[in-house]
Amino acid sequence: MAPGRARVAASILDADFANLGNAVRRCERSGADRIHLDVMDGHFVPNLTFGARTIKSLRRVTRLPFDAHLMISEPGRYVDEYIDAGCDSITIHVEVEEPISPTLGKIRRAGRAAGLSLRPATPLSALEPYQELLDIVMVMTVEPGFGGQKFMKDVARAKLLPARDLLRHKAVGGEVHVDGGVNRETAEFAGGQGVDVLVVGSALWIKGHDMGREIRLIKALADEGYQYELNAGVPPIPRDKWVSFARLPKTFAKRFMDEIEAGGIPVLMLRGNGQINPDGVRDYEVMVPASAEALTAERHADARDRYLQDAEDWRRALRAAG
Repeated sequence: MAPGRARVAASILDADFANLGNAVRRCERSGADRIHLDVMDGHFVPNLTFGARTIKSLRRVTRLPFDAHLMISEPGRYVDEYIDAGCDSITIHVEVEEPISPTLGKIRRAGRAAGLSLRPATPLSALEPYQELLDIVMVMTVEPGFGGQKFMKDVARAKLLPARDLLRHKAVGGEVHVDGGVNRETAEFAGGQGVDVLVVGSALWIKGHDMGREIRLIKALADEGYQYELNAGVPPIPRDKWVSFARLPKTFAKRFMDEIEAGGIPVLMLRGNGQINPDGVRDYEVMVPASAEALTAERHADARDRYLQDAEDWRRALRAAG
């Protein structure tokens, strides 16, 4: 598990295209959290990169999530290919001249995260009609098409923090991405705007630089920005940290897990270190993400009390019958 809140999606746009498999492996070894795949068609943006067949080949060389950014004119026509290629999340552009909702719906029905990206000049309000279909909002802080451009701080300031409101329907898992000009000089500012995922490209591929060190610095600086700009000086909750919300016999734990998950909060049910029940089976831990602990308590604290009481009544009944 990676410490901290910020996540780095390593873009391979500036890698050696003659050896992309090695580039992806290097990103994984260096601590990247996912691979960002910039797909360009030479029409929607003035550049041409790679397509679904290349991504499918790369899928075999890493277990990291693949984050596809489709900068293409007709994403609806090709999205099935990127789903089949093994992309874990697929982001398209709101500026495309075709219906957007069907493509986002298809991505989500395939069990992948669906996102919308917008150019620097496009207002955030353009995403509002598709809000309920979004798992990802990707804010471009450069003009899409080429790596190595300068970070547009004014665009980041205007859009990144408000983008969070477009994901308010997601109890857990909604992500704001920033893409363009992200490096150690801009990471702290981006983190202070509440960004979840920083797409980092050219900064990772500078000859002679230690990629792992760059990734660690960018994450640390982004978390520091979040801590002092948005969290009153308190370090952010690590994104991968889970906490026990209740400790219950298996049957009760499963029912409670289903109840919590119905509200969009993920749950892990693990056999814990609790008491061994009269049926000989140890209690299970109902685990939730630490970042969602307060929300879970707000929604389910009363239900937890009822489950704990029901479990104790069940234990007493079993003991009496035995």
